[in-house]
Parts: sequence; C-alpha cells; structure tokens
Amino acid sequence: MGARRAAKRVGEFLIETVGEAVAEAILSLLACALLACLALIAYLSWSFSPRLTLAAAGLLSLSLAHGAWQIFRAPTKGHRRGFAALTVAGFTLTAMTAFFLLFYATGCACL
Repeated sequence: MGARRAAKRVGEFLIETVGEAVAEAILSLLACALLACLALIAYLSWSFSPRLTLAAAGLLSLSLAHGAWQIFRAPTKGHRRGFAALTVAGFTLTAMTAFFLLFYATGCACL
C-alpha cells in the first residue's frame, strides 16, 4: 500500500513539474513575441515619420503621467470620469505589461 501511494505522489509531482515548465516556456514565448511586436511598431512608426513618432510618444507619456497622478494622489469624493478613468486604465495596463516583460522577457534570447 505504501509503494502505491508513493508512486502516485511521484507521478503527481512529475505532472505538476512538467506543467510548470510548459507554462513557463509559453509565458516566455509570449513575452518575446510581445517585445518583438513593440519593437516592430516602434521601427515602423519611426520609418513612417520620426516627428509624428516623437509627438505620439510625448502625448503617450503625458497621458501615462496623468494616469499615475490620478492613481497615487489623495482620493477625492465621487468616481473618476472620462479622461481620468481612461488614463488610469492606460497606466495600469502599461504597468502590468512592463512587469510581465520584466519577469518573462529577461530570459529572451532575442535581446
């Protein structure tokens, strides 16, 4: 009875280990693909119009700064509306993407 239970636990451990390795590989592949897409977007936009690319990067930076300011300032009464809600959502999405790339794209061999 003890050997059967031990074999079952070893099997579960192996399945869990292989599953984690596969999930890690998939997440690393997704991070490399996302990084490649961001680099392609930057390259294509720069080749189209460097001035427009810099203007768009400045506007994006301002909107992300506004979203960060809205998140980290003292809360006010009522809900965020309109542009403030949009910039907070944009900042949150950008921060989550940055953390995802920080954790999973560092092992990307394409760098």
